[in-house]
Amino acid sequence: MERIWIAGPCAAESREQLLETAAQLADQTRENGISLHYFRAGAWKARSAPDSFTGAGDSALTWLQEVQNTYRIPVCVEVMNAHQVELCAKYDIHALWIGARTSVNPIEVQQIADAVRHSAFTVMIKNPMIPDLKLWTGNIERFLQADILNVMAIHRGFPDVQENIFRNAPFWHIPIELKVQMPELPILCDPSHLCGNVEWIPEVAQLAMNYGFNGLMVECHPHPEQALSDAEQQMNPAEWAAMIRHLDLRNDTANLELVKQRSTLENIDNQISTLLYQRMKMVDEIADIKRANHIAVVQPQQWQQVVKRYAKHQEDTSYQEFIEHFLDLLHQYSIERQK
Repeated sequence: MERIWIAGPCAAESREQLLETAAQLADQTRENGISLHYFRAGAWKARSAPDSFTGAGDSALTWLQEVQNTYRIPVCVEVMNAHQVELCAKYDIHALWIGARTSVNPIEVQQIADAVRHSAFTVMIKNPMIPDLKLWTGNIERFLQADILNVMAIHRGFPDVQENIFRNAPFWHIPIELKVQMPELPILCDPSHLCGNVEWIPEVAQLAMNYGFNGLMVECHPHPEQALSDAEQQMNPAEWAAMIRHLDLRNDTANLELVKQRSTLENIDNQISTLLYQRMKMVDEIADIKRANHIAVVQPQQWQQVVKRYAKHQEDTSYQEFIEHFLDLLHQYSIERQK
């Protein structure tokens, strides 16, 4: 299956912004031999904070239609209700995506499915905000039952209260299980929302390719630092093209159970690596505080509290031995770093 690349700004801000983004993406695809299958933009943005930019609204559809006609790139837009579906049809926009906030409400999803029934719309369904595979597959089935021929799933991660280096926890095993259950369904990754920061996007995009995803939806802005929403997670078109060009598009995903386990393991390793580095940076800050207040570097009671935090799973003797060696090394390195 050919990989599907989708790119465009988080939100439609102005006609000039959309046309500039499309022009730069068109130049990059031509120069690098990349196919851009859809240009994405949020006309209506569901935002957590009431004062956040919520997109240009209905007027953006005129600009997106111009983008589609000028650059011959199909446009896809997020819709949250049946009325927005009708507006997209009016402006000849035939690719829609269902956002994570909408995906948690089966009633709203069904209303959208009814609005597109028997139509030529392409529909992409993002995972819901909660890590519920059955809810996600149920949303997908609603559009399949509505006779939509081109249905895709998009993995954008899940909000997680645990310590996580990404904006959203990947929980890779969930989309991989979706692939197991629906092998013919194209599944794309949205690394922009998953990561929340462009620093991590290329790495996560490659992981998605390793796990057999069929493409990417990436947020791009001609001037990310000036973006009115999610500036920190938007690449510029040149960065996007460079990332796509350097992806290793392997196809070694025959054993999906093994892929699922490896995906979870790689996610854990990525987080351990970053969290250990963050811990050492905090050790440096603590050293500065100790130095300024003439406090001894070694604090035995404090270290014992650290040890207690790791005193879990004591039934596994081999694991406990590993933890003891690890903590000894961690303690000695922390002391040397503070000195």
